This record gives sequence, C-alpha cells and structure tokens, in this order.
Amino acid sequence: MVVLPDILIFLAQASQPPAPPSAANGLMQMLPFILLFAGMWFLLIAPQRKKQKAHEAMIKALQRGDTVMTSGGIYGEVTSVKEDRVTVKIADNTKVELNRNFISTKVSGGSAS
Repeated sequence: MVVLPDILIFLAQASQPPAPPSAANGLMQMLPFILLFAGMWFLLIAPQRKKQKAHEAMIKALQRGDTVMTSGGIYGEVTSVKEDRVTVKIADNTKVELNRNFISTKVSGGSAS
C-alpha cells in the first residue's frame, strides 16, 4: 500500500499553520488601488483644477469694454466692474448685472463695434 504514506504526508502538511502574510504582500494587494487613484488624478482632477484656475484668472482680469458670454449663452459688453459682479450691456438700453461667476467666456478684449 503505497497510497497510505502519501495521505499521511498530505495530512501532516495540512495541519501546519499558514505562514503570516508579509508586508510586501499587503503592498502588492494595494498597488492596483494606488495606481487607479494616480491615474484618476492625472486624467480627471488635475486638468479640471487647471481649467478652474484659468477661469478664475479670466474673471479677475475682466475690465470695461470686454465682450463676454454668460453661462446662459448671452453675449454682451462689460460696462462696469464691481468687486463681486459686473454689468453687461446686452442690447441698446438693456443692461444686466451679473455675479462674476456667471461669465463663462471672454470673447474679445475690446469693443466689437
């Protein structure tokens, strides 16, 4: 009976406690999550922050005579600039006062007469 010693060896190995996990093994398990976060940072978060900073710089640089487009799609000319809002002329005798954050794009630097 050759089979009996093989079974005894298998049972002896199975009864031994498993080796404790090493620190390198834990790091290897976390590596996909770290790489996923780094990829998300460089593909989504960093470009959005850059775009937001450029928009804030554009808003701070607004001055009288600039042609702008609002977030609602209305084009107009800036007639006055206050600390937290701007007045935009959208037609003859029609001026609208907007919060600075509602200016989405600066179309041109001067009057489009």
